Amino acid sequence: MITAHMDKALLFRSLHDSARPLALANAWDVASARVIEAAGAPAIATTSAGISWSSGHPDGETLSLDRAVDVIARIVAAVDVPVTADIEGGYGQDAAGVAETVTRVLEAGAVGINIEDGTRPPAELGARLTAARAAAERAGVSLFLNARTDTYLFGLGDPATRLEHTLERARQYVDAGADGIFVPGVTDPATIAELASGISVPLNIMAGPGAPDVAELGGLGVARVSLGSGVAQTAYTATRLAAQQLYDTGAYHPLADTIPFPELNGLFPNPR
Repeated sequence: MITAHMDKALLFRSLHDSARPLALANAWDVASARVIEAAGAPAIATTSAGISWSSGHPDGETLSLDRAVDVIARIVAAVDVPVTADIEGGYGQDAAGVAETVTRVLEAGAVGINIEDGTRPPAELGARLTAARAAAERAGVSLFLNARTDTYLFGLGDPATRLEHTLERARQYVDAGADGIFVPGVTDPATIAELASGISVPLNIMAGPGAPDVAELGGLGVARVSLGSGVAQTAYTATRLAAQQLYDTGAYHPLADTIPFPELNGLFPNPR
């Protein structure tokens, strides 16, 4: 089991390559993870927003650590590919709390984590990254530690200096133990290219409408592309559309283009 865990960790690490970027359609439960894996995913990433919504909570670390770890463990058990977990800011009040979170996420079988700064000072995320790395070393797992900075997503600081500010945060996070840097909120190719050139570890970009496609992002130096909460939002949008049409007109047109029942049911041959 330990060997299998390490093998998946090393495989996941090797997938970060701008020549063929790691594309991640983020899952939020076992069913979405199985559908994504069956579509050809080389790895599964979770979305904290999707997990929170499916559990009846808003995004933003309102979910309990127990619930978050339970969902991660269920997803890991349901798929054969490596799993990386979005743990928001770490589900802990301080660095020690983050270390406990990482230990439990590793015990659940994940081989990567995504941890964000949000509005926290960079030094605070740095301390959390150092604690996360130490926890992984104690567990003997080559954890891929992806540090997310929200400078662009939240529009932090002066726009004229945002790029340099982001690069400085990235340098701090790499020094603290990050294996990758995630910069959501950027779609401008020139900015993405500068980020990739200025960051010494694999760059992760969040894709969506208006962003370059995966191949273009790879050409800009991006090694990892995530859809974030977008897939969950798409699923819930489809649910609303079907419900609205049913109640507004009595029609069922959104149900015409769905995964056939036998195919979907066949993704769960036995309890795992």
